[in-house]
Amino acid sequence: MASLSSLPGTANSIFSSNTHLKFRLSPSKLLFPPLCAAPYDRNTTTSSPPHQYRRNNNRYSPQSRPRRNNKQDYRRTNPPIEKESGPVTLSPISAADVNLMTLCNEGKIDQVIEYISLGVAADFRVFETLLSYCTKLASSDVGEKVHELLLRSPWSNNIELNGKLVEMYVKNGSMRSARKVFDKMLERKLELLHLMISGYAETGDGEGGLRLFEQVRKLRLLEPNVDTFLVVLSACASMGAVKQGFMYFELMKKEYGIVPSVEHYLGVIDVLGKSGHLNEALEFLEDMPIEPTKQVWETVINFARIHGDIELEDHTNELLVRLDSSRNMTDKTPAPFQKRHSEFNMLEGKDRANEFKSTIPHRADAYEKLKGLSGQMRDAGYVPDTRYVLHDIDEAAKEQALMYHSERLAIAYGLISTPARTTLRIIKNLRICGDCHNAIKIMSKIVGRELIVRDNKRFHHFRDGKCSCNDYW
Repeated sequence: MASLSSLPGTANSIFSSNTHLKFRLSPSKLLFPPLCAAPYDRNTTTSSPPHQYRRNNNRYSPQSRPRRNNKQDYRRTNPPIEKESGPVTLSPISAADVNLMTLCNEGKIDQVIEYISLGVAADFRVFETLLSYCTKLASSDVGEKVHELLLRSPWSNNIELNGKLVEMYVKNGSMRSARKVFDKMLERKLELLHLMISGYAETGDGEGGLRLFEQVRKLRLLEPNVDTFLVVLSACASMGAVKQGFMYFELMKKEYGIVPSVEHYLGVIDVLGKSGHLNEALEFLEDMPIEPTKQVWETVINFARIHGDIELEDHTNELLVRLDSSRNMTDKTPAPFQKRHSEFNMLEGKDRANEFKSTIPHRADAYEKLKGLSGQMRDAGYVPDTRYVLHDIDEAAKEQALMYHSERLAIAYGLISTPARTTLRIIKNLRICGDCHNAIKIMSKIVGRELIVRDNKRFHHFRDGKCSCNDYW
């Protein structure tokens, strides 16, 4: 154990390794008086109190001049402040000083949140505008701040604002937070139940949506209607539950007396088509008591293309031509050139969103990170699927084009610009291709993060090499 003398400096010096500041202790600042000092007696004048010693030529002698009364000098220059009776509290900023609604209309959302946190009272319109802003821009960080402020406000139990809060979380793909708000609501509307079940279906958790529906149905909290079974069938389709889809289709007719419409039959075809049961879907379509519409035949054609059933695609296309003769002319006549939408991805960060486009080169460090990650992906079993490259180029160029898709660049930049284990949220304006879907699954396993990709169809939650959509991208 090091002694005090072994420290650098003099014996009365203390050094701080963090701040590199030096403090010197004088005898007048010691906690205990020197042992040689005479005891202080208030009744005698021969001895002086030990704290009235001053240093003079490295020797200590009694102070000759009278001690200065610092307290009297301080009171002379600083007159006392008259205190009011009762506790003194800081008054919050009043609403008259700040117009929160004006700031909301100007788009200064951060200032509005800061003023509310400082004590400015916000009314119903302000919270409604804030939640609508978070829902529109899919901003999860700002939405959580607004949620905290709403809980501390008098509007915490407002039904409409809580419904907006659920909608905001559903649009952001945060179904766990949306469910917490939904369960605590004192009153629930049927439209909000539909929103929750649809949110579960879009995030690939159709089973969670069906559990919620069964809970509401058994407790008779809400009476299902025509739209309820449409979202229930979409939840069945998201998880490939064919038996449950037919069960709810029959339940709708027998228990609730709802006559199925074309949309309900289309929902059953969607359940069969996403599960790969194309022949059963065609048989169900032929047994429909109502005439199939153009949308029904186009849905079957899309499923035939997805699953590679060329014969069914040709057969269904012929039936569709009989129904719509203009389609035959459309197939033969070249369609006019349409302006292609530019593909871009947005990486949502803590305070901003970074945009990435596949046609514009971005940060060099993101490219370097993606190169190293591509080597790890190949070692993990990734094989590029060049079918998704429609350009007439050689195989090596196709693999290079796949590697630099915009969603991969956004993920690579997120990996080098955010702390480890942080969830990355990617917003994509087009549908993610099948090769990127397989690549991001492997990425999530390599980097050990949850990668959430929102394309124009659904949410994809990639975690530990799996996706919430069960590979129906």
